[in-house]
Amino acid sequence: VYNTFPWLGKWFSNRKRIQNSVIANKNQMTELIGGLQETLNPQMCRGFVDSFLVRKQSLEESGNMNSHYHKENLLITVGNLFAAGTDTTGTTLRWGLLLMAKYPKIQDQVQEELSRVIGSRQVRVEDRKNLPYTDAVIHEIQRLANIVPMSLPHKTSQDVTFQGYFIKKDETEWESPHTFNSAHFLDKDGKFVKRDAFMPFSAGRRVCLGESLARMELFLFFTSLLQHFRFTPPPGVTEDKLDLTPAVGFTLYPSVHKLCAVCCV
Repeated sequence: VYNTFPWLGKWFSNRKRIQNSVIANKNQMTELIGGLQETLNPQMCRGFVDSFLVRKQSLEESGNMNSHYHKENLLITVGNLFAAGTDTTGTTLRWGLLLMAKYPKIQDQVQEELSRVIGSRQVRVEDRKNLPYTDAVIHEIQRLANIVPMSLPHKTSQDVTFQGYFIKKDETEWESPHTFNSAHFLDKDGKFVKRDAFMPFSAGRRVCLGESLARMELFLFFTSLLQHFRFTPPPGVTEDKLDLTPAVGFTLYPSVHKLCAVCCV
């Protein structure tokens, strides 16, 4: 919001705190990159930063000193990976665990499917196609949580046809738009159904570059957690008291709450 409307900055009571946090993050990432650069071995790539640095080194050795592979670009890209790739995935997982604690019957069905299909072995990405109910629950978590409100919401008040595209009235896209309902992504036979109205990563030219990575991360982290733990409200708190009202920030994240993770292995 500040980048779009910088004149709003003077009204931010915690502007200095935000600026200090940005500087601290930048310093931390600079230290991280510096440590990796000092121990760089072109023959043994440890991850993204190594790949970037090796490419940068190769271009400079060939005389190309004006490429996109420079320190500032590396720093910004690493920052994007932390902000866009870590915060969003972590926030979605927090919503997922809160929703599982609030709706224990849904958690039961997820764990039953995991136990029946996977057993005790480690979950793999290719298992997704054999876990339709779990996949539907993950999609419903993303749909209901709607964690990135910074993209301006658009919806139609009635069915319209625009430049050859038929756009349905918004509220009719989902059978129960304001409630957690995994059936939104299941057919009558319990098979997973992809819905065109599901766009947590946006679409078209503005689609999230990290969609495939985020989908893989969410699936592996969520299933691994549910495979080993049962999530419940703390003693003295009922499921009804778990508040789904979001706290507003750069993303919509759950309000502060406590959960119990009970080992089920």
